[in-house]
Amino acid sequence: MGQNSRLMAPHFQEVVGIDISECQLEEARAVAGFNNITYRKGTAEELPFPDGSVDLLTAASAAHWFDQQRFLLEAGRVLKPCGCMALLGFADNFRLHYGSCGDRLTDIYEEVKKVLLPYTSTQLAVANTKLQELYAAIPFPDKERIECIPLKQQISVRNIVGFMESFSMYQAFQRAEPDAATALLQRTLDRFLKEMGVTSPDTLMEVTREYFCVLASEPE
Repeated sequence: MGQNSRLMAPHFQEVVGIDISECQLEEARAVAGFNNITYRKGTAEELPFPDGSVDLLTAASAAHWFDQQRFLLEAGRVLKPCGCMALLGFADNFRLHYGSCGDRLTDIYEEVKKVLLPYTSTQLAVANTKLQELYAAIPFPDKERIECIPLKQQISVRNIVGFMESFSMYQAFQRAEPDAATALLQRTLDRFLKEMGVTSPDTLMEVTREYFCVLASEPE
């Protein structure tokens, strides 16, 4: 929520970031230097905006949690004529690169996902369809789903493991088997470092993945 809001800040006079988690809001507010951003607690199904007042409505890796019908009704209510909706998400592909061991690192990542597979939520399954059902339900005639947008970034081993810890299926696993969940992350960290032949979890590797975007525009 905070990252997406900060990306929008240079392009709009006013940006409002919304999240249901007070902890997420506190983290976002702690990042200084964006005077045109405010953060509010709320939901996508009950947006705190007047009718026809929003130019752009965005969500990053979040729309699969929305109540589809209620969200689309709210989007139609708050968007201005010709206002746009952009829903971003990541495709279910993820590759790691470091020297000659990239394939082995990716295999380790995939093994973790297999362990977590029994804890996959309905919402995650929706995300893995690239929001197909939500896209089909958007009532605006001007809409498009853009797929296979490449993304490449440098990220530390520590942050890769932290990324896995943020998975909703890992959180479910942790609630069910806290000791096993903690051990899984530590084992994964150790395996990454061993394959890479390094000792520091702050060592950087390259990550490539793809994301998609569902775009729609309110009629005039």
